[in-house]
Amino acid sequence: MAGQVITFYSFKGGVGRSFALSNIAVLLARWGFRVLCVDWDLEAPGLHHYFADKIQVPPEAGVVDLVDDFRAGLLVDRAIRLDDTLDLIPAGGDGDDYFGRMQVIDWERLYDEGFGEYLEQCRARWTERYDFVLVDSRTGITDIGGICTAHLPDRLVLVVNANLQSIQGAVRAAGKADAERDAMPLDRPRLAVIPVLSRFDTRDEYAEAEQWRATCLKETGGLFANWLDARVPAKVMASHLVIPYVSYWALGERLAVERETTPSADQISYALETIAAVLAHDLDRTALLADNRDSFVAAIRNRNREYDHTVRVSSPWQARDLADEVVIALTELGLSAERALSGDRAMLDRASDAAEHLCLLVDGGPTRWQAAEAELFLRHTVGQDRRVFLVLTAGTTVADLPGYLANLRHIRLGSTRGAVEVARDLHDQLRKVFPLVDNEVDPISVLRRAGRATMRSGLWQVVRDLVQDLNAAAGDGDDLRVRELTADLDVLTRNRSHGHRVPVPTDTRAAIDYTTRVLQTRFTSTS
Repeated sequence: MAGQVITFYSFKGGVGRSFALSNIAVLLARWGFRVLCVDWDLEAPGLHHYFADKIQVPPEAGVVDLVDDFRAGLLVDRAIRLDDTLDLIPAGGDGDDYFGRMQVIDWERLYDEGFGEYLEQCRARWTERYDFVLVDSRTGITDIGGICTAHLPDRLVLVVNANLQSIQGAVRAAGKADAERDAMPLDRPRLAVIPVLSRFDTRDEYAEAEQWRATCLKETGGLFANWLDARVPAKVMASHLVIPYVSYWALGERLAVERETTPSADQISYALETIAAVLAHDLDRTALLADNRDSFVAAIRNRNREYDHTVRVSSPWQARDLADEVVIALTELGLSAERALSGDRAMLDRASDAAEHLCLLVDGGPTRWQAAEAELFLRHTVGQDRRVFLVLTAGTTVADLPGYLANLRHIRLGSTRGAVEVARDLHDQLRKVFPLVDNEVDPISVLRRAGRATMRSGLWQVVRDLVQDLNAAAGDGDDLRVRELTADLDVLTRNRSHGHRVPVPTDTRAAIDYTTRVLQTRFTSTS
């Protein structure tokens, strides 16, 4: 899959644009993405200063050398390696002739000579090699700015300060870029624009700051229309796209995310993580962000994470021997497993981190410890392909379990099904990753499509009934019934009926979201 080009643009300088780009680049690389930074702020280059500790040899070439490469008919790799998955194309070399070379470039003439087609070749090469290409654009309205805001990007990040010149200028530049893009012979969708309020200080003048929040939202609110989930108010989304002012990080060129590796909510890297995750999610799943920011970020941060154990088995004290037998059997099957130690607060605090999956061995009912452990795990792993498995002793009744556990698929212990058999079931589900519906349509994908659909109002009641039945069938572990209901819902959501069509009603949306969360917890989606 081709990577994305994301331009960071500001109408004025001094807003923290390069700071945001460089820190977000480091986060994306840390999370396992291949990232290329391109310093296209040719008149005031400086992106390389943020990476000074990573640059082994002073750069000898950069963006300005693309002009010579074009005229020579060459495609030259101008990137320098910063880290295993992070590269940089600086504005140019460190030589004294840089500014002289930059000032004589006639971009309009270059485009007349075919530089646009050459730049498309460069772009194709970059997006083939990298997951994200982050372009640091020049400020103002310029020819260079048009290359960065209209020609190159898939996404445009507007970095603004709390003043009208910065905000309105950036919004006008985005509108101009959109118009220019439409006139270009490019096969790219409409430009998605993400407004970021940067260096925003709320510490002393809170009331004044809130007025500026409102002003910024008023000026930029229309930019959310073509990418924000309809369920998420623009005001909520805008609140997550704010980089606070911290005087320490306003001095010099430093990477905050390398100092604040596990930031708290009051640190600048917390905000940078959020914005980086928005880009990494490809502007999708914003409803999850609105509901649970930490889970939204963790879903990206943990995508390639290695855990201490594959499964942690939690049991009450009276079933500890049985839990130990399950752990031994899982280990013999090649899985890394551990038994949770009830009463160890440190273990509970890191419940969502120590093991990839959680297995609850329930005898009669969950202990308070198990309930807290499960709730914490489920809350911290929303949106991730990590599961909770429920193992019930013979005397445990599903109907007596709390709702969030009763809806989970369970494995039953019995006279002919002991620890070894349970371990085999767990092993098969984890290693073979059984999809819910084999090679048929995936219920989670169908539910998501239903949430985006429009249809005649009378059909939505049928959809809601099907979704509620699907949730019940999933809770009962009735795979055949789940298949049947998924197939029915699939047909219905592909309905092409004529007449007045309306989006999903609120009550049906709630049922869809709840059932989706249940299925995400219990199964690995095939989508």
